[in-house]
Amino acid sequence: MDHELLNGLLRPKSIAIIGASAKPGKIGYTVIDNLIKDGYPGKIYPINPEATEILGLKVYKNIGDVPGDVDAAVMTIPAKIVAQELIECGKKKVKGIILITSGFSEVGRKDMEDELVAIARQYGMRILGPNIVGTLSNSDKLNASFAPCLPLPGKVSLASQSGALLIALDASTYVRRVGFDKLISNGNMCDVNFTDLVTWLGVDDNTSCIALYIEGFKDGRSFIEAAQKVEKPIVALKAGVSSHGAAAAASHTGSLAGAVKIYGAAFKQAGVIQATDLDDLFDRVLALSIQPPMQGDNLLVLTNGGGVGVLATDAAERCGLPLHFAPEDVQTELRKHMPEFGSAKNPVDMTGMAGNEWYYETTHFAIGHPWTHGLVVLYCETAMTNPQQIAEAIKRAIDEADVKGKPVTVSFVGGERSDKAIQWLVEQGIPAFGAPDRAVNAIATLREYTRLRESIKDPAVSCGDVDSAAARKLIAKARAEKRSTLTEIEAKQIFELYGLPTTKTSLATSEDEAVKMADATGYPVVMKIVSPDIIHKSDAGGVKVSIKDAAAVRDAFKTILTNAKSYKVDADIHGVAIQEMAPWGTEVILGSVNDPGFGPTQMFGLGGIFVEVLKDVTFRVAPVSRTMAEQMLSEIRGAPMLDGVRGEAPRDKAALVDALCKFSSLIVDLGDEIAETDANPVIVYEKGKGLKVVDARIILKNK
Repeated sequence: MDHELLNGLLRPKSIAIIGASAKPGKIGYTVIDNLIKDGYPGKIYPINPEATEILGLKVYKNIGDVPGDVDAAVMTIPAKIVAQELIECGKKKVKGIILITSGFSEVGRKDMEDELVAIARQYGMRILGPNIVGTLSNSDKLNASFAPCLPLPGKVSLASQSGALLIALDASTYVRRVGFDKLISNGNMCDVNFTDLVTWLGVDDNTSCIALYIEGFKDGRSFIEAAQKVEKPIVALKAGVSSHGAAAAASHTGSLAGAVKIYGAAFKQAGVIQATDLDDLFDRVLALSIQPPMQGDNLLVLTNGGGVGVLATDAAERCGLPLHFAPEDVQTELRKHMPEFGSAKNPVDMTGMAGNEWYYETTHFAIGHPWTHGLVVLYCETAMTNPQQIAEAIKRAIDEADVKGKPVTVSFVGGERSDKAIQWLVEQGIPAFGAPDRAVNAIATLREYTRLRESIKDPAVSCGDVDSAAARKLIAKARAEKRSTLTEIEAKQIFELYGLPTTKTSLATSEDEAVKMADATGYPVVMKIVSPDIIHKSDAGGVKVSIKDAAAVRDAFKTILTNAKSYKVDADIHGVAIQEMAPWGTEVILGSVNDPGFGPTQMFGLGGIFVEVLKDVTFRVAPVSRTMAEQMLSEIRGAPMLDGVRGEAPRDKAALVDALCKFSSLIVDLGDEIAETDANPVIVYEKGKGLKVVDARIILKNK
């Protein structure tokens, strides 16, 4: 039923314009004019209580007067009367509302949006918007918007939270020669969101690649799940990644923009490719919409110029697809099509003497050889060659090789003749660009897509039997005491319940207790203040290490209490923790923040003071799989420290992966209770010797 409603909304067979106008320049006029001008074949019903005819169409006073069925209604009326008109649409059994009107959550009136959604649910309708440009579809000849025209036809479909950006992209499709089938403005997303759109576009016959401009998610977790199921490439451009940009996004669309690292992690987990800017978005979707994914890492570069070959080599390494020398049999064949001073290694430099036939022969051979997984063909315009003829030679070679599943991208560097050849190649289904790095980035995208799809097949790891009921009892106790922060001892108890090994820790409320506990633990010990009001214990002078005898325990107990009371006079002090002093190892951090858009998110990085100074961390949206956990270990800049540096033994990465998976289970299971948590430091020992959580904190959600 929901798919049918979205069909009615986005591919309507009949459409009403509520707020239709006879005045050129008004949105209610422009939408009707666009529908007629772009050849919309369905019924168009202008709704206006004052007019009788607009652009040759009969006008109806209200939607109830329309004689036939209405799939979609475009609203261009003041915000204050939208709710009443929505009820009338519900009575008419309209399937979807294209709500162009502004003045809702983007100006703080989310309550008005909530009212609209409630009405839509009551009558079984879907709402696109509000605060949008409208929606466009080439395959349906539908321009139900105030964008100037339908985009250049193609197989990409774009959903954008920014209406102004969508209008700009609409016009630029003709300049960039990248074709789109659908442009969908989703604005505030009071109802239809990115999850709905990627699911619907995922089965749309006219879409081969999905592009998204995102300012924020309201339910990022459902987006990840939906995107993982879509068997088409998805490319996302996330805006609002700076602190100032995030604030602008919130005021513009009424959505919350999460941290850039969390969004980057979410896209990876969803199998979504992330674009860096608009140019990058266009380059990536061009390649993904007309070329197959790249199934292996062997990229071969053909060129007639050493300089562009070097630029391509640099770009390949930046893009995570470094070049390898071609096998000797490949080099032997390629040497037949270049002078003695050429190079057949990779990049293959045919030199400036290369003409049509050399380009044909090398391309035909290279794409057909089993070693080659993808091919980049570069051309620098020379006086001895004609760019169009070179382009035709490349196309003929690809066609006659008739090899499936191997992508090709091209770069022509030159003047007007090269630009025309680039345009011709794109029209023939071969992505072509004016710079070698763009051609390499495009083909690297085709490899990235394959890698992403392979990585998301690995399921999250369960940590087996856990006692979540006991964990919730500890949390309930803290809430009963009006505390929002668990003590370190309580946090460690919860970690232990989820299988995470922690340092032996006990609570002393007097000097004598402290000495007795230290004797039982064994020297040296660590002593720390235990107070829900003092989270950063070191800042308060509340930590003492390497305490070696009873006298030192007594001195440390007094000093810690004095420092804590001086740091926060009214702190609720439970006592002093006596903790075994863990042996030296590599310090890392496991952390979590309950993100407003994604829920529990997981962080990993170098721990101790490094996390604050270097901020060398990586994120995932929980839960994580074993593969994701392994990826997290390799993503931080300090990853070599885990492999052993300067003669040190490698750390126990297997134990660390296991700990990440168990920590993931903890934060998902208790995600309704926990706002933030971290284990810092976690000391990782030599391979085979495990790890220990040395310090832990859990901050609860406000309820």
